[in-house]
Order: sequence, then C-alpha cells, then structure tokens
Amino acid sequence: MGRLEAIRIFAKVAETQSFSKTADLMDMPRGSVSRTIQALEEQLGVRLLSRSTRQVSLTDAGKLYFEGCQRILGDLSEVEAALTHVRTATSGTVRVDTSGSIARALVVPALEAFFAEYPDIDVRIGIADRNIDLIQEGVDFVIRAGALEESSLVGRRIGNARVVTCAAPAYLERHGTPGTLADLARHVAVNYASARTGRLLPFEFVQDGQSHRVAMKGKVAVNDGSAYIDAAVLGLGIIQPSRYYVTDLIRQGKLVEILAHEASTPIPLSIVYPHRNHISSAVRTFMDWMTETSRRHPDLNA
Repeated sequence: MGRLEAIRIFAKVAETQSFSKTADLMDMPRGSVSRTIQALEEQLGVRLLSRSTRQVSLTDAGKLYFEGCQRILGDLSEVEAALTHVRTATSGTVRVDTSGSIARALVVPALEAFFAEYPDIDVRIGIADRNIDLIQEGVDFVIRAGALEESSLVGRRIGNARVVTCAAPAYLERHGTPGTLADLARHVAVNYASARTGRLLPFEFVQDGQSHRVAMKGKVAVNDGSAYIDAAVLGLGIIQPSRYYVTDLIRQGKLVEILAHEASTPIPLSIVYPHRNHISSAVRTFMDWMTETSRRHPDLNA
C-alpha cells in the first residue's frame, strides 16, 4: 500500500477515533486498517495513536502529523480538481442527513436536475429529526432548519423559510376561521414537540418588529414533520410549518392559509459540515448545488 493511501486511512482514523468505523466507511477489513497504521508508525519511528478498548486517540506526534496530512489531502484535492473539468469529471458518493420533510420538499425534487448535470455522483440521504455526530456517522453534511447551536461545525445559511399558519377545511368548518391572534385562544393546534428536548414549540408572529409567541392548546403533539402535516390535513388542529412543506397541499385545497395578514417569524435553513481542510469535489459540488437551489426557491427568501 502506498504512503498516500496510508495517509488517507490515518486521517480517517483520526477523525472517527475508531478502527472499525474507519473500516466500514472505507469498505476495507478492520485488520487492514490496524496493520496500515502500525506500518506507518514503524516507518515514521513514532507512535501516532493511543489505543484503548473503546477508542483510539491522537498522541502529540499524531496531532502534528494529522495537521500535516489534512493540508496534504486538501492540496491534493485542489490540484485534482484543477486538472479536470469539474462538471464532467466530478464523481463519488455524497452522504447528507436531514429531516424527512426537508428531504421530500427540497432535496429529492432537486435530484433529477442534479444527476443530469453530474451523473457520476451518488447521493445517500439519511433521515433524522435529531442532531447527529457527523464524523462518527460518516456524514458529509446535514441540512438543518432553525437557529444553529454553538459547535465546532461550520454553518452555511442557504435561506430563510417563509412560515405559514394553516388548517384543513374540515377543521375550519367545525371551529371557524380565526381572524386575529386573540382568536387563537379559542382554537386548538397540532403542536410540534422538539425531538431533542420534548418542549412544545409555540406559534411565532412578528408585531411592530418584535417576536410574539402564542402557546396553543392541543390534544396531539408530534416530533416528526410528516406526522405534523398529516395530522393537520386530517383536521386535528392548526399548524404553523415552513411554507415549502405545504405549498402543494395549499394549492390542492387540502390546507387553507389563515391569518395571512399576520407576519410570521422566518426559519433559517443551513448546511452544516465538519471544520476540516479536505472536502471532496463531489461533496462541495452537491453543497453548492443545494445552496443555489434553495436560494432560488420562492419560499426560502423570507
């Protein structure tokens, strides 16, 4: 095995802190990963990793070597991209994680046009309404809605989602249509519960430049975007989703926009990825594609 491939394997072990996880991600036997690192340490004459029964960690020498490896791999990626025409030569697999609602409303609809331009890139979409460890899960980037928490990850804002308050015609026939925010006290909602904290999220409106929160009564609460919208379509209560989730349902008459004269607080949408020097051309291409696709979306420019 060449030194460059050994560097790639070492860098992945340093990121995942696991021989077995590296073996899975690089589709190679675990024993080969271990032997490669051992051979690299022998060639360098230093110990790069401290091994325990649960994980591996970088030694001081390993940290220094890892920084150099990141620079080498990053430079190599840039040189390779410069030598070939990106649109025809970019290939590889991109692993992206997001919520089911974002996947259905934004990511999947964009894929046909993306594959027409980049036929040699494969996209694997993981669905989760929760924060994940990108490195441990082997994910290149995630698309998240809402304010980002402070972390070591890099966030790229790709849009501000318009928010709509809506309900099913059947619900409005039974309960009437609220005309003001004060009227909401006489109505019920399908409440959305944070998957991370379990807290019910209030409805939000903007009045006189200030955010105004309304805690809605409701008999059902969910922590999944699809179930949230399905419950509203069934007439179980009022919801306040990002408009791009429900554009087609409003057009079809399955949901009706209400309180349209009351401005709602937009929801930021971001791409989040690890802070590292080496990002493959395939991953960078798909991130840029999703950024441009989102910025052209009529419901993501609130």
